[in-house]
Parts: sequence; C-alpha cells; structure tokens
Amino acid sequence: MTSLADPLDLPCGVRLPNRIAKAALSESLGDGDNSPDERVVTLYRRWAQGGYGLLVTGNVMVDRAHLGEPGNIAIEDDRALEQLRSWTKAVHDGGAAIFAQLNHPGRQSNLLNIGHRPVAPSAVPLALPGAQVPRALTSSGIEDIIDRFATAAKVCEDAGFDGVQIHAAHGYLATQFLSPLTNLRDDEWGGDSERRMRFLLEVIRRVRVRVSPGFAVSVKLNSADFQRGGFTEEDSRAVVAALAEEAVDLIEISGGNYESPAMSGSAASSTRAREAYFLDYARSVREAAGEVPLMVTGGFRSRSGMQDALTAGDCDAVGIARPTVTTTDAADAILRGRAATLQTHEIAVGMRRLLGRLADLKTVDGMLNLSWNTDQLHRMARGLEPDLDRGPLRTALAMVRRNGRISLKPRRGVA
Repeated sequence: MTSLADPLDLPCGVRLPNRIAKAALSESLGDGDNSPDERVVTLYRRWAQGGYGLLVTGNVMVDRAHLGEPGNIAIEDDRALEQLRSWTKAVHDGGAAIFAQLNHPGRQSNLLNIGHRPVAPSAVPLALPGAQVPRALTSSGIEDIIDRFATAAKVCEDAGFDGVQIHAAHGYLATQFLSPLTNLRDDEWGGDSERRMRFLLEVIRRVRVRVSPGFAVSVKLNSADFQRGGFTEEDSRAVVAALAEEAVDLIEISGGNYESPAMSGSAASSTRAREAYFLDYARSVREAAGEVPLMVTGGFRSRSGMQDALTAGDCDAVGIARPTVTTTDAADAILRGRAATLQTHEIAVGMRRLLGRLADLKTVDGMLNLSWNTDQLHRMARGLEPDLDRGPLRTALAMVRRNGRISLKPRRGVA
C-alpha cells in the first residue's frame, strides 16, 4: 500500500521525498525588477522545514511586460541567477524538491494596471470589473511566448530548481488557448480541440529541448473551467491523453478560473463535502495519463482523505495550498500524526444583500481570500506570524493598494 511518507520517483529521475506537496500560492514577492530577493528566501526556508516532498512556487512570469499582479517574479534571462540559487538552496537545505511554476497571464493580467492592454488568443475580455479587451496574439507573438517559457525553464535549471510546472489552469494564457470560450481562432492555434491544445504542447516540447533529461517538466491542468460552453472534463481528458505522449513528469489536477474560482474553495458545498474537489476527475483520467504520475490539489484537509486517495490509486501525490499559509509545517503535522485535519481561514465580504446586487459575491469572496493569503505570505516573508484577525475590509484595501501601486506607470511595449 502506498503511504503518504513514501518517496515518489518521477519519470525523469527526480525523487520527491514524500507524497505531500505545497501547491502554488502567488507570493508577489518580486523586487522592483521583478526578481526574487531575501523575502522569498525567508518564506521558502520556512516552508522547506515543513516536511513537504515538493514545493511548487507561485506564479513566475515569463515576461515582465505581462504580470498577473504587481510583484510577480519574472524570469526572462539569467540576470537574477544568484538570487534564484539562494531560493533553491534554502529549499534543498530543508530536504524538499522545488519546481518553478512558469506562467503568462494573457488576458488575466493585472486588472488595475491602467493603460496596459493584455494579450490573449482572441479579443475576448475577462468578465470582471475593469478588465480590458485583450489584443489577439499574432503567430509570431505566440512563438515568442513559447520561446520565453523555454528560456525561463533553462534559467531555472541553471539556478538549481528540480523542475518547472507549466501553468495551464486557472484562466491563464495556456488555459485561454484550451478553452473554446476564449480561443476563437481559426488558424493553426485554434478552431478545434486539437489545435487549441497546440500552444501547451509546443511549450512542453520546446522546454524539454532546452533542459536536460533529468530536469522535471510538469503541467498544472484544469479538470474544467466550470463555465458553460467552456473547457470541459471531456476536453481535459483529451489533453491528459496528449500529455501522456510527451515527456511530462507530473500532471497536477486543479480547476476553475477567476471568473469561476473553484480553486479558491468557492466550489459548491456538495463538492466541499467530498473533501478533494477534483478527485473524481483524476480517477477518470488515470488510464489516459499512462505512466505520468498525477497530483490532485483542491480541498484535501484530512490525513485519512489524503491516504485514501493514494490507497485507491486515484492519484500519486496530494497538493495542499491554503492550509500551508496558517500551518506552514502542514506536511510534517500530517506525516507525524500531530494533526488529523488541517484548518484554513476564510473571510467573506460584508453587506451581502446590497453588494450582491452589484457583483457576483462568490467571485468577490474568492478574490478576497486569495488576497488574504497573499497578505499572510508577505508577513511571513518579513519573519512575522500570520495575522488571523485581518478582516475583509483591510484585505480589500490591501488588495487595491497592492494591485494599483503601478497603475499609472508607463509599460514597455508588449509582444
């Protein structure tokens, strides 16, 4: 019987010390040049001592002109190689492996960055207040972005990361190519499901060419985007089958996007009651995934739920995200039996009757909770403890301040 404490050997040869991973949380801890500094090292040193087999970073953007939020770390070249090496060393000193989550936001770039026009497969705006109509990428622009992923991956290998994770979930650019709601193209990059997945597959192929065989290349994929007419579980299963034919070392299953944020815990109560939101889907793609290990993230809270998923063979590793914000040693607590269940902290916007007439409260709550977690990561990066008393108003003000602080700065040209 597979145990949570058992190591996991990936196809490339990378060994994860156990089956519990800290899944990605967007830290927004880049300096003025969007490079890592001592703050992210401090944060990850703490997580590295938490007993995890794998730490997956938050968004590492491949283009400084396109950030998901201000403060994202970006890798375009090796200018921050020494800082990146300090980051990976802090994790390795704690005994964990580390993957850099490589990403491009596409139309999901910072909503409050006034004057900055995002890019996307097609000119379909994000259905959130303040979103601009993106500019449809040209074929040369698409090729440039693919090459940026490969360049960033090579720098990550040189910096000591054990692998990279290509972010193809939660509404970011790769997801936008996959979804028929956001990819309206009729060229080689869209038009049917096969061409819609071409962007993701080309990213993986180009990354693999640039890195060594022993470097892990993984993918974070939506089970679905939970939007009518969008990316469905059937679409996702086809992508998994295609990924199984590539040199992929791990597929992490998640779901949703910022218009329908299932990944933030805003799923239906019946889904939450099953503990792991996307486990049923993972079970349905085991055969399609072939020899590629599966990791499921979203909703795991109890040791029994995690162990049952492994025992049943539904997944090979479990990812936890929000519990690691307030219990930074969550993996150690589970593995050593100090905790049977992990806790999370959730907040909700007030004046719900009034605000419910103006906005989708599920989306607002999802954004607030993501911002609350970011606030806590910033505290820990300064060597402080999480502030459990921080409420929705302070969180909302911090979110606007953080995302709007570069709103009026001019941006350099976009691809």
